[in-house]
Amino acid sequence: MRVMLLGATGLIGSAVAARLTAQGHEVVAVIRTSADFGLVPIHTVVRLDIARTCAPAQWLPHLAGVDAVINCAGVLQDSPRDSTAVHDQGIAALFSACEQAGVRRVVHLSAVGVDRDTPSEFSRSKLAGDRALMERDLDWVILRPSVVIGAPAYGASALMRGLASLPVRPSIPGTGPLQIVHLDDVAAAVLLFVQPDAPSRHVIEVVGPRVFSFDEAVALLRRWLRWKPARTWTMPAGLATVLYKLGDLAALLGWRPPVRGNTAREIGRGATGDPQPLGLFGLPTRDVEAALAATPASVQDRWFARLYMLKPIIFVVLPLFWIGTGIVSLTIGWDHGMGLMREGGVGERIGALTVIAGASADIAIGAAIARRRTARWGLWAAIAISLAYAVIGTVLVPRLWSDPLGPMLKIWPIIVLHFTALAILEDR
Repeated sequence: MRVMLLGATGLIGSAVAARLTAQGHEVVAVIRTSADFGLVPIHTVVRLDIARTCAPAQWLPHLAGVDAVINCAGVLQDSPRDSTAVHDQGIAALFSACEQAGVRRVVHLSAVGVDRDTPSEFSRSKLAGDRALMERDLDWVILRPSVVIGAPAYGASALMRGLASLPVRPSIPGTGPLQIVHLDDVAAAVLLFVQPDAPSRHVIEVVGPRVFSFDEAVALLRRWLRWKPARTWTMPAGLATVLYKLGDLAALLGWRPPVRGNTAREIGRGATGDPQPLGLFGLPTRDVEAALAATPASVQDRWFARLYMLKPIIFVVLPLFWIGTGIVSLTIGWDHGMGLMREGGVGERIGALTVIAGASADIAIGAAIARRRTARWGLWAAIAISLAYAVIGTVLVPRLWSDPLGPMLKIWPIIVLHFTALAILEDR
């Protein structure tokens, strides 16, 4: 078959793409930005912003020769970078185009519990997308997975791994029960229902057989990572609210933190459902503890968990460092900077322009690192200007190498930290 796959680079979408191609199917991957699929032999890549592709006519050319459609696309919350319109407006146009083009088989991934409670725009738009599909004369299946855990990690599963790495584990207030499901089970369900002769017009919850509290799920991952049980600390509700607000602020800068306002609303309702219907189709979901035990954690998994909690700290500290350095150079550190210029034999006018230029560059670099879209360029610029400062300092004031405070020696660990930030910049 030739299968159009939306969200082909996501946690679930990438797993589905690998399994489809392994079975000999051709995948038409619909993605918003360019991506490297590595060893997965994607047949065709279509670059579309689903949230903005709201007319059936925009979809019809891409459906030529397609036998089935799988929708794995989703976003947690509206931001300058993402729109929850991807859940309803864009795919509603796709479903209409499928009807017109005669592409009858559609497998659509929603979210468990949206038919019972919609506390945020995430779940409201998910439910709207479900209803748009159910209105169509198509052979549709709607899968509603719970929190998904697998070998890769993203979103909630990555957050839980990060929390599991902490020696003192915060217990987040207001979290609901979870029936965690393994990624392999979700992908198996998708591949079952995309077949032309598979049952259709069903809404199926894809959940694990066991109910965990959020704390129990994090503790399970900590055991999987082969660490001793951690002490727990009950996080005050006020602090949790502040963290959710900071996550919303980070989203405005283009980042995708898993802790945001919609997280607070969705995590409160939990993610539970009925595992029996999927079992009736011959696909009983596994106990997630048994699934994890079958794939022991590696040292790379432990690295990821620890680095996950360090990443937001790094990307807060670096912008503040550069912006703060620039402000200090233009204010209380002005006389010191001009003194170094004079010591190096630079004239007053050129020295002042040099200090202003350096401070302005520092502030610009900090602002660039703070925004996700420009963070990579900002990090490379920070490395370049740090090396430039080392060369200029060596030429103008070589005694700085022997300064007890080590201003020249401290440049090198700072450069290493920027290379570390570059290494962990990508989310998936």
